[in-house]
Amino acid sequence: MFRTRQVTKIYLAVVKERPPEDEATISHFLKKNEQQNKSYVFDNEVKGSKEGSLTYRLKARSEKYYLLEVELHSGRHHQIRAQLAKIGCPIKGDLKYGFPRSNEDGSISLFARKLEFIHPVKKEPVTITGHFPEGDIWSVFVDSV
Repeated sequence: MFRTRQVTKIYLAVVKERPPEDEATISHFLKKNEQQNKSYVFDNEVKGSKEGSLTYRLKARSEKYYLLEVELHSGRHHQIRAQLAKIGCPIKGDLKYGFPRSNEDGSISLFARKLEFIHPVKKEPVTITGHFPEGDIWSVFVDSV
């Protein structure tokens, strides 16, 4: 179901910079570097790259941060991290993609919030929603989504 894109994947990300638009679908070409365990983002196709797209929506803001809801349309390596960094919005704590300092626990402020799909046997919609992670940054936004 994942491979045939029959699953809707919704993530939440905390970023320091306000995105260029409150809601947008962005597409880039991503190329994975195995040695660095990192993906590089290009505006145009380059040899070995694969197209990736996502839609982000600005859901809330705090004094210092913005909460984005991200819907993946493809599933590329580090896609959300790389594409948000490309538009000037690296995820809080994500040193690999340009955030200036790590989170205290070494995590990044990104998590899978919701999966939605049609049950393969019952043919009924299924929604699985994850609980907000613990931590001060998430508690600020818990009532925003």
